[in-house]
Amino acid sequence: MTTPASVPAPATVLVFLDPAFEGGRVADAAQPQLMATDLGATRGDGVFESLLAVGGRPRKIQAHLTRLAGSARLLELDIPAEDAWRRAVDTAIGEFRRQDPATAAAGGTDEVVVKLLVTRGPEGAAAPTCWVQASAPAPAGRRQRETGIDVILLDRGYDSEVGERAPWLLLGAKTLSYAVNMAALRYAHRHGADDVIFTSADGRVLEGPTSTVLLAHLETADDGAGGVRTIRRLITPQLDSGILPGTSQGALFTAAKAAGWELGYGPLEPKDLLDADAVWLISSIRLLAPVNHIDGQEIGTPELRRQLTAELNALFATIE
Repeated sequence: MTTPASVPAPATVLVFLDPAFEGGRVADAAQPQLMATDLGATRGDGVFESLLAVGGRPRKIQAHLTRLAGSARLLELDIPAEDAWRRAVDTAIGEFRRQDPATAAAGGTDEVVVKLLVTRGPEGAAAPTCWVQASAPAPAGRRQRETGIDVILLDRGYDSEVGERAPWLLLGAKTLSYAVNMAALRYAHRHGADDVIFTSADGRVLEGPTSTVLLAHLETADDGAGGVRTIRRLITPQLDSGILPGTSQGALFTAAKAAGWELGYGPLEPKDLLDADAVWLISSIRLLAPVNHIDGQEIGTPELRRQLTAELNALFATIE
């Protein structure tokens, strides 16, 4: 389908990391840039990171660079140093804002989705192919963070200890091989849901296809002065269950702890989600998406979900 001439196509900026260009080489996104034999395309052999830039500033960039390097090590990919990625990210964001100055006016928050991508390159390549992509966020992400989502639980098909037993499955790496995750989302959509929470074969809560799971419990306790106080507890699944470490979850935990929340790390079972006062799927692009229903069962109450989501969004807004 062609874009009508009166409606400009959304800008997409590509910046390839190239030693000959200090800030990266800007490429034409409308023209082919990869070899058809690139192993990232033919085998999904590569890694990536996605982050959000707000007001021209990338959020949590160090956490994403650290995770990108960790993923690359697991795949035995030798990628450029962090400084080269930072310069390419700055170039991509600046070029996107130049090409699409209406972003701030249209969206109100001047958000840019930034992806850092690495492929092994064509067969026999001396070095991986690395680039940064900048584009506008999808409207669905903002809508879901505002109105919430309905999710279903799906069995991922292996137990929670498989990551330690079979490291070649690369469960701790953010690879380009996302076919299973996308298939899970399509399955959810066909069954009237917005998203998925994966569970393990031995009944543990894992993660979403593109997100980390969070839940909250509120408890009252004696304040020692004849009154009561509310204990706020934020919980996420254990990392050793074969899930990807969430950069947004980690940053939010740091902010929540400073604000007096108690923190917990699983192990979690589906009943823990159903009994929670609130559940969210959190990611770097969509941010906090409150879960309204899981397998048709409402989580908490609408008022409490809104209240807790507003509290955590206020904390998340302080994260750089």
